[in-house]
Amino acid sequence: MIVLDIESSGLDTGRCGIWQIGALELENPRSYFLEEGRIDDDDKVEEGALKVTGKTEADLRDRGKQSQKQLILNYLNWVGSIKEKIFIGQNVGWDVSFIQNKCMRYNIFDKFREVQSQRTLDLHTLAQERYRQIHNSYLLDEKGKSKMNLTATLDFCGLPEERMLMEGEDVKKQGKSHNALEDCKLEGECFSRLMYGRNIFPGYSKYKIPEVLRK
Repeated sequence: MIVLDIESSGLDTGRCGIWQIGALELENPRSYFLEEGRIDDDDKVEEGALKVTGKTEADLRDRGKQSQKQLILNYLNWVGSIKEKIFIGQNVGWDVSFIQNKCMRYNIFDKFREVQSQRTLDLHTLAQERYRQIHNSYLLDEKGKSKMNLTATLDFCGLPEERMLMEGEDVKKQGKSHNALEDCKLEGECFSRLMYGRNIFPGYSKYKIPEVLRK
């Protein structure tokens, strides 16, 4: 299985760009992909995306970096080398659809279709179902909408939220800048704790797995 996470210039999959892709093979975390590229000239940049990554628009448009198209091609070539192409991540369908949209734009959709499976395991769904098994209800807000974002999933799995958090365009909590590969590790660790009740990455072994998740 592949844990996937991208960093983009904003949330709009049609108008923003991808500047960083991180992915790792869950069964063999030493097999991973992390590269950066420059977004296209006409890609939109949202202020919130710059804040959470600690980047500037100049960083995302740096002519010294490979093109966004080449970044995606390199990623697809890496995916092609992995045997089991089931993708895991927090709202990972968004990441996959973002890459798909760019492949269609660059006329490399055949390459995408050849190696990139659209069959995914969404961490949000897994966390909500595990939560419901334990508490007999889903984790919802006062309007009945899901509250199981990645921060809530980390807390449920016994892991700290050390990343910067945003609320709209404003910083809600200061913290570490977002990084695609580091987020892959967080999401992979949560997946392992939710599904198997065990730690997978040595860097998170100091954080105790909640008893309700142990098997």
